[in-house]
Amino acid sequence: MSSWRRGKQTITTLRAAELNTAECEDRQTQEHGGQTDRYFPVMAESADMEQLLTSFRKFAIHGDTKATGKELNGKNWAKLCKDCKIIDGKNVTATDVDIVFSKVKQKTSRVITYEEFRRALDELGPKRFKGQSKEEALESIFRLVEGKEPSNAGVTKVAKTAAVDRLTDASRYTGSHKERFDQSGKGKGREGREELVENTGYVGAYKNAGTYDNKTKVEK
Repeated sequence: MSSWRRGKQTITTLRAAELNTAECEDRQTQEHGGQTDRYFPVMAESADMEQLLTSFRKFAIHGDTKATGKELNGKNWAKLCKDCKIIDGKNVTATDVDIVFSKVKQKTSRVITYEEFRRALDELGPKRFKGQSKEEALESIFRLVEGKEPSNAGVTKVAKTAAVDRLTDASRYTGSHKERFDQSGKGKGREGREELVENTGYVGAYKNAGTYDNKTKVEK
């Protein structure tokens, strides 16, 4: 390829990059009410925004089976900041996190959207990472959140001890309790709780029910 062609190709590539950057800035200007966040195009290259969104969704649905993953409530926002080490007890406290949440959310809303979530991180970044530029601080706080999910700290777990095993072993049950479980230890449901009447003609607890026809066939 001639030097002229290479030079033309380079100019075309640079021009395309400029146009992509301009499109990003125009889109962000519309999303943020006329204010351009020029560091977001840089962040799209240096941070995995898809992982950030995934983490947002995981915390958004935590503890709520009806949640859509599109909005994050105050409780889960605080949990995210704690689990992801945004709260360090020195530069950023739980109070700081609550203040920022109230600042970025809509006045009558109790949740924040993903865009408001990113603005909240924008507020906390320079406070959490003092001494870094705004772009560097935002990148650092994004990295704290990327790929993270809610921890189960404080959740009660089933104790695995001999006493618990003995109390939950259905094969050791006696009396009426024994009748509520089958041989595999699975509950029988209503059949195990109530005495159901079967109009078979046999007396209760008769074990050879239904064998008469087979017996007469053998004799013939």
